Amino acid sequence: MHTYLRIISFAKPYRRYFPAYIIYTLLAIIFGLLNFTLLKPLFDVIFEQVEPEAMSKYLIKPEFRFSLDYFIHLFNYYFLQTAETYGKFGTLVYVCMIIVISVFLSNLFTYLSGVVLAKVRAEIIQKMRMKIFTRVSHMHIGYFSNERKGDLMSKITNDIQEVENMVVQSLKVVFKEPATIILYFGVLFMMSVKLTLFTILVIPISGAIIGTITKRLRKKAVESQESLGRIVNILDETITGMRVIKAFGAQKYVRNKFDEETQFYSDVNISMAKKNELASPISQFLGVSVVAGILVYGGSLVLSNTSELSASDFITYIIIFTQVLNPAKEISKAASSIQRGLASADRIFDVVDTQSLIQNSPVAKNIDTFSDAVVFDNVSFKYEKDTVIDKVTFTLQKGKTIALVGPSGGGKSTIADLLPRFYDPTSGKITLDGTELKDLDLLQLSKLMGIVTQESILFNDTVLNNIAFGVDNISEDKVIEAAKIANAHDFIMELENGYHTNIGERGSKLSGGQRQRISIARAVLKNPPILILDEATSALDSQSEKLVQEALTNLMTNRTTLVIAHRLSTIQHADEILVIQKGRIIERGTHQELMAKEGLYRNLSTMQSV
Repeated sequence: MHTYLRIISFAKPYRRYFPAYIIYTLLAIIFGLLNFTLLKPLFDVIFEQVEPEAMSKYLIKPEFRFSLDYFIHLFNYYFLQTAETYGKFGTLVYVCMIIVISVFLSNLFTYLSGVVLAKVRAEIIQKMRMKIFTRVSHMHIGYFSNERKGDLMSKITNDIQEVENMVVQSLKVVFKEPATIILYFGVLFMMSVKLTLFTILVIPISGAIIGTITKRLRKKAVESQESLGRIVNILDETITGMRVIKAFGAQKYVRNKFDEETQFYSDVNISMAKKNELASPISQFLGVSVVAGILVYGGSLVLSNTSELSASDFITYIIIFTQVLNPAKEISKAASSIQRGLASADRIFDVVDTQSLIQNSPVAKNIDTFSDAVVFDNVSFKYEKDTVIDKVTFTLQKGKTIALVGPSGGGKSTIADLLPRFYDPTSGKITLDGTELKDLDLLQLSKLMGIVTQESILFNDTVLNNIAFGVDNISEDKVIEAAKIANAHDFIMELENGYHTNIGERGSKLSGGQRQRISIARAVLKNPPILILDEATSALDSQSEKLVQEALTNLMTNRTTLVIAHRLSTIQHADEILVIQKGRIIERGTHQELMAKEGLYRNLSTMQSV
């Protein structure tokens, strides 16, 4: 119930929707019920049972008052007037006209309630989707290392879709169908208490059976959605890694992996279908059994003249009762959708309730300039249990360049990730102009830094929008200027639509060097005082590396830069080089100073020059 109430809370404030929905639904039910109660006077005409003498009290037109008795009295008044004036055929036409009007109004209010319900559903889903997307976009970087991307995508798409299906079904089950059953049974009790008490004996039995089925559906619904998330993840990995799959002839492996997961998903859904499809037949069978019992029991009373019901009353009673079966059947049919929706909502709220480990301090300071230095003071960091950075200390002065070099897996990229607060140190502290990073506003901190990584992160958009990414209200001239500094302008102008050319998913229409220069142009346009370059040229060929390195040199001019370098030739002019091994700084100095030592830096440099 808690999960369902959380879902509905996204429709706040309720007064915009629910009063209108309740009114429209009740009117639709009332006019729908009127359709069937009007069958009694229709049968009275057909069976020649109209007795004006017995209805003499209805010869006087009633004064208006908002009550059921008033409307019954008014109907019978016109009914008798029509019978006297036009005879049986005229009365038949009168009743039929009222039924047509009643059916029209019933369907009109059903339509209006459906429109309101559609608005509720749309708002709930839109808000839920934005809630989970906002939460994911604000998560710390480490979160994405532990979560499968495909599963997150499945939660934002497939799970939300299941919740959308559930919202409509549940609101009907929570209000419309129970209200229909209550009102219809109210009329049935008015017609015959004895028969109605007999009919309701089956409801607890039916409810208990269907309740047992729905409990089992919830567990299977969770398994189904988790499996769907894994399917999306496999698809994402397969499409992204298609070159590697084909290069290593691994098509059979990924096909078997996909087949195994889809088979599991199929088995779970078949199991759910068996349980779901069982609910409706059980409900219908029990309902029809009661109708048969009513026909036997009630029919015997009518035939023996021991019932308060006439023949027309009894037929009307049977017809009205059969209409009670429809909402009962709808409730049982909705069981699967509701359980799937609740299971999906639990998965969504699991993400929504997860807090990012990197949070703004309640007293975070705004900062828009960098004037002195970034200091790593005895900084250590662990990924879960493994120590990656061990008591690292250094100072990056404004306008200087520090390079991090060393064997792979030594912790260089982790040091760089600590600077923009992708992670927080396990111990020690990092300060910027004397203020600890934890005490600075995250958004303001990010504006001080530009990052160019080994893998160019581009988006399925135009060149212009990729360069201007994250910068508001920038002119095209400024974008072109940044592209020229990044050695990107010439190749961009050769594209089909220049700066307005769409570069495809992840920049697939561009070469590696071109993608990297777009990334550098993006950093140039941002114009940050601090740069982080993470092996920005290591994946390029010699010609592309030369162009990119030239662009990086332009970018680094008069900026404070932290460089992670694989090719040592690119960082020989750094103001200080830190040699990182197993999370520790084992050597430090300029290129010349380190080459003069018999250490790891000299060995690495010698190997690369061979």
